[in-house]
Amino acid sequence: MRRGIHPEYRPVVYRDRAADFAFLTRSTATSEQTIEWTDGNTYPVVDVQISSASHPFWTGRQRLVDAAGRVETFRAKYARRGPQRHR
Repeated sequence: MRRGIHPEYRPVVYRDRAADFAFLTRSTATSEQTIEWTDGNTYPVVDVQISSASHPFWTGRQRLVDAAGRVETFRAKYARRGPQRHR
């Protein structure tokens, strides 16, 4: 790797305010905001809109789509009309 062309890789806190969840990791992301972490050190904080704590797939609140029911509804809807004639 060439020296001096890569961004600084440092500890950063990612915070999901909707779920009141935060985690410390290493990243090249930058932020003007800082937060004091549980270890007593101050780190830059990046606010995210969604994380594993608030995403429906990971929380178990995922809405399942009934694909078979949708197909049957489609077929029933167009079966009533009969075949369409094109001019």
